[in-house]
Amino acid sequence: MDTTQAGRYAGKVAVITGAASGLGEATARLLVAEGGHVIIADYGAERGQAVATSLGDAARFVQCDVTNEADVAAAMDAAVSTWGRLDGAFANAGIVGVIGPIEQTPMDDFDRTIAVLVRGVFATVKHAARQMIACGNGGAIIATSSTAGVQGGLGPHTYAMAKAGVIGLTRSAAAELAQHRIRVNAIAPGSIPTGMTAHVMSGDPDALDKATAQIAATSPLGRAGSPNDIAETALFLLGNAGSYISGQCIVVDAGLTAGASMNSRWARTGMVVAR
Repeated sequence: MDTTQAGRYAGKVAVITGAASGLGEATARLLVAEGGHVIIADYGAERGQAVATSLGDAARFVQCDVTNEADVAAAMDAAVSTWGRLDGAFANAGIVGVIGPIEQTPMDDFDRTIAVLVRGVFATVKHAARQMIACGNGGAIIATSSTAGVQGGLGPHTYAMAKAGVIGLTRSAAAELAQHRIRVNAIAPGSIPTGMTAHVMSGDPDALDKATAQIAATSPLGRAGSPNDIAETALFLLGNAGSYISGQCIVVDAGLTAGASMNSRWARTGMVVAR
């Protein structure tokens, strides 16, 4: 069912990193559908340009490696030079990064993972704030955390550490930037069927149907989430509906980190699903 309400981001401009696919692409498409303009900032030029082209005049592609501060700064600058303002930024670019037992983790791989998941988010918040302060209109910055940053055992060590760090930066930046009417929040998705999730689950980034079925089988709500669930949360935090919310991490996981499970769906009838 189409739940869009025309105009929820009308006249506003956002930069989204990692917007060529997955959660970032879904958010970019929703913001444009709701009247906004978006910079598609992504490392992948071919896919990023294709997404921007499909969105018409409301989008521009800027190639962006979030580990390169100059690239991040250029993406923010492009929003202002193209449309004259910057209202929102979504620090969404990410990777799974290094995996494996902690005693076997190569520190070079650790550093590369942190460069994307922590340094890249910091640079995005830094340069979004720089332009928003200069524009003088306030704004909203959001970042992708993860349930792995909220609860142990849900992701690789370095990934979990990085995503917890995103929540820490969210709170710290929100406290500082409130004086400029800039809100900062994070979203912590659970398992959402994207190419990255499918690759982790099966080794095949195109196996979205299989990933969706696996996630749905363990969801307390009886269905898998979708990239649009995250996009709607992003729009809420970036737009007017969330205008009094700052320094928060919104968990979007069907209640799993709150203790919900498939078994709890049947507690009222005494039925228990075998594990």
